[in-house]
Amino acid sequence: MIFNPGTPLYAELATLNLADGYTVKGEILKEADEHLVVDLGFEIVRIPRKTVVAIVQSEGAVRGPLSGENRDIYFPAAGGKERSVQAQVKEIGEAVVDIRSRRAIGSGFVIHPDGYIITNHHVIQGENTLTVTIFRREGKDLVKVQYPNIRIVALDPRNDLALLKIESASDTFAFVPLADSDEVLAGQNVFAVGSPLGYDRTVSEGIVSLPGRLMDGRLYLQTTTQINPGNSGGPLFNLKGEVVGVNNMKAMAVGVEGVGFAIPTNVMKMFLHKRDAYAFDPRNPNAGFRYPPPPRKYRPPPSKTPGDTR
Repeated sequence: MIFNPGTPLYAELATLNLADGYTVKGEILKEADEHLVVDLGFEIVRIPRKTVVAIVQSEGAVRGPLSGENRDIYFPAAGGKERSVQAQVKEIGEAVVDIRSRRAIGSGFVIHPDGYIITNHHVIQGENTLTVTIFRREGKDLVKVQYPNIRIVALDPRNDLALLKIESASDTFAFVPLADSDEVLAGQNVFAVGSPLGYDRTVSEGIVSLPGRLMDGRLYLQTTTQINPGNSGGPLFNLKGEVVGVNNMKAMAVGVEGVGFAIPTNVMKMFLHKRDAYAFDPRNPNAGFRYPPPPRKYRPPPSKTPGDTR
């Protein structure tokens, strides 16, 4: 389930952490296009969505960091209910982005209201000038908002992951939570949203064929969901609207269909937790920090025996 700030949150007792450091506790009654309606017990107030950066539900589920000391830049899944793909797409659309460089186009998704974005390393490889497009719903209209000031935060070439950040001082962004990919089961329904061949906001649906496919020493989620060029870096969702994987590649051969692969979210979480180790080096746009191999052990040449003229 997306936290927009803009998702139907239903009536529930919750704590809302606001951007200015204050908190509000009450029952979330309804949503509107620009605000949430909260019952404080003695007064009903309207709170602008853009000011809400985290929600802590009454049962303890968290939709955001509890304090500024939490270095996590993603939100764990809060345990929502399964719903149809059609219902989920209406909510998650604003958190799925289009990523373009001079030579490539791909997909990505926002994982934090400050504008942190996940995509594939190969989508931005060799580039440091990027543009991100967000498809924002304003009333009855869909507005394409382009952000040209994108910072590359970290890169993991081996696992094909990249962390970006929209450098915008004023905007708060819709984002999607990350599920535990270890709980994904074979046969589970999933769907992808992205920009295959540049056709933005494209939805494709399938099932998980195998949750642990080992290839080249790396684990993938194998899925029947259609993954095509341009889907790379986009999210693979379960029916709760939670990200279970990062769409990465497909099997390409004549007569082969429905064999796609996604990087599990737990691999991505490790990358996010250890992002300092993958910090982007602006002097080398092809990768994060790379370290040369250690020198090989010195082996002296064989000694000559008396009379040996070689």
